[in-house]
Amino acid sequence: MAPTIHDVARLAGTSKSTVSRYLNGQQVKKATQEALEKAIKELNFHRNANARRLVLDRTNIIAVVVDNISNIFYSGIIRGIETVANMKGYNCIFLSWTSNYEDEISFLNMLYEGQVDGVILVSFQKRTREDLVLIRDSDYPIALIGDHGEMNDIFSVDVDNAAGVYEIVEYLHGLGHRDIAYISGPDHAAANKYRFKGYLQAMETLGMNYHPEWVVQSDWSNQGGYQAMQKLLQAKGFTAVVASNDETAIGALRATQEHGINVPKQMSIVGFDDITISEWVYPSLTTVRQPFQDIGMKAAHGLFQKIEDNENAEPDNHYLLKPRLIIRDSCGKL
Repeated sequence: MAPTIHDVARLAGTSKSTVSRYLNGQQVKKATQEALEKAIKELNFHRNANARRLVLDRTNIIAVVVDNISNIFYSGIIRGIETVANMKGYNCIFLSWTSNYEDEISFLNMLYEGQVDGVILVSFQKRTREDLVLIRDSDYPIALIGDHGEMNDIFSVDVDNAAGVYEIVEYLHGLGHRDIAYISGPDHAAANKYRFKGYLQAMETLGMNYHPEWVVQSDWSNQGGYQAMQKLLQAKGFTAVVASNDETAIGALRATQEHGINVPKQMSIVGFDDITISEWVYPSLTTVRQPFQDIGMKAAHGLFQKIEDNENAEPDNHYLLKPRLIIRDSCGKL
């Protein structure tokens, strides 16, 4: 038979209720704590998590579901979620739906079956209207990171992609650039729409002409950026390029250099994301840094307010966190 809290109490010379208080993180006298720790170690005692769950009606576990666990951008988000979860005394389980289920919505069954107390769904891909309606109408604790389908009655957190690109164009305008091209991303990426929106808004607000032939699509890879820049260079006439992510910008930088164009003296190039390599390419890439850890923390705080059924919980809404312009060496004045 596995040892019980009765056995721990008897060996430590204290009461069962004192053992229970200690195991639930409450303060006990130092001498009592030392006796309990000694008894727990000697008996090799492990609390019965299932029994505790039945008493508290909680698992003290949240699930974090990502579309691809290998995506480097999720590491900062995960750190933010873990920081808040640890403060709340919760454990996290991390699940990648590309290797387990057909879609992220399937993981909500873990919540409905009582295996976890809440779920954070993390994806930079577009979500279907049907899935978003299911999430919106659910009474269970769910938080979204990424696409919310512009449904503001869902608790969701994302970076303000439009504001990030707007700031880039504004910065280039301040350097004297008036002819600015743009490399967009894939349609399946939710951020692509908003980054392009920021470009268009800035061009209009700052009184610069929009040229459709200066807008080329990429798949957000180095190769895609390289090919997009090759196409843009045939159009000519622009002095700066806003690439909608850093990998694309790095590919565009290489294509520009192969054409004998000096960056930043003859051409300015800007990225988005601030991946590690952007600081190490030559010239180092001006870009926009996303607040990934803050996004994770904001989503986790919102989820725990739902779990705790706090009367002061934030309303279900979409929260956009502002990115930060990182100025390096790939842009020059005209």
